[in-house]
Amino acid sequence: MSTFVTPKFRNINRSNFHQELKKRVNNYFTENKKDATGNWSLYFKAILFWTLYVALYVHVVFFTPDAWWIALLECLAMGGLTAAIGFNVMHDGGHGSFSKSKFWNKIAAYSVNALGASGIMWNNKHNIIHHTYTNIDGVDDDIEIKPMLRMCETQKKYKIHRYQHIYVWFLYTLLLIIWVFMTDYTKYFKKKVGAVPIKKMSAFDHFAFWIAKIGYYAMMIVVPIYMVGFLPWLVGFLTLSMFAGLILSVVFQLAHTVEHTSFPAFIENSNDIENEWAIHQLETTANFAPKNKLVSWFVGGLNFQIEHHLFPRISHVHYPAISKIIKNTCEEFNVKYIEYKHMRQAIVSHAMHLKHMGTA
Repeated sequence: MSTFVTPKFRNINRSNFHQELKKRVNNYFTENKKDATGNWSLYFKAILFWTLYVALYVHVVFFTPDAWWIALLECLAMGGLTAAIGFNVMHDGGHGSFSKSKFWNKIAAYSVNALGASGIMWNNKHNIIHHTYTNIDGVDDDIEIKPMLRMCETQKKYKIHRYQHIYVWFLYTLLLIIWVFMTDYTKYFKKKVGAVPIKKMSAFDHFAFWIAKIGYYAMMIVVPIYMVGFLPWLVGFLTLSMFAGLILSVVFQLAHTVEHTSFPAFIENSNDIENEWAIHQLETTANFAPKNKLVSWFVGGLNFQIEHHLFPRISHVHYPAISKIIKNTCEEFNVKYIEYKHMRQAIVSHAMHLKHMGTA
């Protein structure tokens, strides 16, 4: 069995870009006497989203509206809230940026268990692997959607990929369903995320994984079927899950798989990546709709993906401010900063990227 070898980042140009960037961003928080973690605007969002989610769940399951379309709208809203909680609460918590308190960070991070996904597997897949080896084929699990999608030139091309920019939108609606019912278990039993081994799980980790899954299935499958019947549950569950899956997928993909982002390959006959880590992050990551406050509020600042990848332990509430510092520093060091002014431009660019990958 082959052993996975961790890729290494080279700093061929001996640039002090990353050091200067960290110094300037740290100075921003020192000079403005601000904590890098979340604030009351984030805590308000967390309380609001969870309150609405629980209220909708209770209403649609235990006080089911007589009008089917109202129940369907409630399920749709729960799907949107599932994505919003993931973006704003779980994501910041997972990176330790939700609060100064380790306890509340863990509560926020593992709130994803209540939405069906495993917080333990997410930490391995996202925090450890994706954030380190972004867009590296064979390592970053986020671009491993084979054989249905071809995300970069180093992946094998099939005839079906000619149409991937068309059928991809339906595939994206299946993300949460596949995540909850399949990929978490694949990682758990294989003890790997793709080719990368996950860190050894403790007895408590194993217990937490299974109790979270059982709890979710009880609340989202068993209880609703008992209360409203199988067919109404199925329609509602698919509505919730597919809408959440579409939102999650689009936001994730706009950050890394658009026309101007790169997919660095290993230097020949080595396991090295050409650039230093910070420049690698800038070349593989894109921002979108940076001035759209509604988008930023809903997606938890993940439209400022560059800022997030460079400083994952800084809460998203600070991204608009530090983005100016990062952009100016990039200009000084002649490092490209990929940004789409509007979300629709990023969506079109993602579709064009997929189209190119399907024909090139």
